[in-house]
Amino acid sequence: MPLTVLSNRDVRSLLLSLTGDEVRELRANLAEALREYSSGNQNSGCFSEYQPKSTTISKRNGLTTMFLPASTESSLGFKIMTVADAPSKPGPQRRLSASEASIALPATLDSKSTLDSMASKLSRTALAPAATRLSQSRAASPRPAPAADQETNVTSPSGSLTLLDPTGSPFGIVNAQELTAFRTALTSMMLLYRREKISTITVFGAGRQAYWHIRLALLLRCKDIKRVNIINRSFERATGLLRKFYAADHVEWRQNVKFSAFSRDFVEYDRLLRECVVKADVIFCCTPSPDPLFPADILTDSDGRRKGRFISAIGSYRPNMTELDPDLIKHAIKSHTHHKHPPYGGVIVVDTLEASLHNAGEVVMAGLKPRQLVEVGELLMVKDATEKQGDPPDKSLVDWLQRGNVIYKCAGLGLMDLVVGGDIIKLAKERHIGTTISEF
Repeated sequence: MPLTVLSNRDVRSLLLSLTGDEVRELRANLAEALREYSSGNQNSGCFSEYQPKSTTISKRNGLTTMFLPASTESSLGFKIMTVADAPSKPGPQRRLSASEASIALPATLDSKSTLDSMASKLSRTALAPAATRLSQSRAASPRPAPAADQETNVTSPSGSLTLLDPTGSPFGIVNAQELTAFRTALTSMMLLYRREKISTITVFGAGRQAYWHIRLALLLRCKDIKRVNIINRSFERATGLLRKFYAADHVEWRQNVKFSAFSRDFVEYDRLLRECVVKADVIFCCTPSPDPLFPADILTDSDGRRKGRFISAIGSYRPNMTELDPDLIKHAIKSHTHHKHPPYGGVIVVDTLEASLHNAGEVVMAGLKPRQLVEVGELLMVKDATEKQGDPPDKSLVDWLQRGNVIYKCAGLGLMDLVVGGDIIKLAKERHIGTTISEF
């Protein structure tokens, strides 16, 4: 059997070439697999009982390796990924004022010279004159390597996905670095596309996960999104992410979007944080943070309860990591008594119930029980059941998914890698991308 091998460059090149329609098709295929996973039907190839147990090994060298096996009706596979532990908390630093390091980038970049000029400014983080003065003042004393280097290790896990046919013959080997970020963002999009209003998006993090969540959201809902706020521990890295979105080939689906970014270095960080969280219609949390990214009371006080939001937390992968305040999770469970758009029953949406109960820090620290979680595949089952029976959709479910407070927690499921990886192999063959070994 021919074996297709895709390097990380191959995968990235292919994913960057995807159109909105192709992303929708990949999302639909993944949605069908997750629906089968949660169905309880032993005739479904992706049924949960057919998914082998995942395993995690943490060593004293600060590296954690995850083994994620999976199976579908037409394939078997396993992904092996290694990620560095989150770095220690950064020490106190001089904070920049908003006027010292504010970002106000143009909506369009019409020429290469303009893009080069902007890239030069971003690379120096000289987005305002005072930022240059700050860098000069720091030059007098040595400082440790920038946090961006540490974050790259944390948010850029390395590994591979191996795909086999039902007989065990391998037909694909895929570098999993870019693929992991893409498939995670693709799963978030299954809930995002149902939202009624997504004018403002706030993103925590500036790595691959943040990039793909923003890119896919813009590809699928570019007419609706007006503002994207990026909040990151390293301001330098945040500007690097902005530069990617101001590349010339991104004009069509981000031309009406205003980007902004800030970090903890800002003197007005607390005010800006509260403002960006309260105004957000969608919040993407894409960091391996050991502590909550924002206080729960920002969304549980009177201002925060004025509207519903979709929050996707995908960065934490250990029980002691939590991007969301456990108090926010507890509030979401009983928030149907506080919001004018009542949730469908006060639950947290997860990709897989078992892994979330054991590994998702937000779920573990909030002490949630199985009845307080619902798999995204179960929501799809309800939708499919009503459509097949010809019944009108459940209004409370629709209201919750479109306008209520929906929190999605991704713990990671090998099935997602196998399904998306198989689709990527097919696209790579059609586009003659990668290396083919005719007889492996």
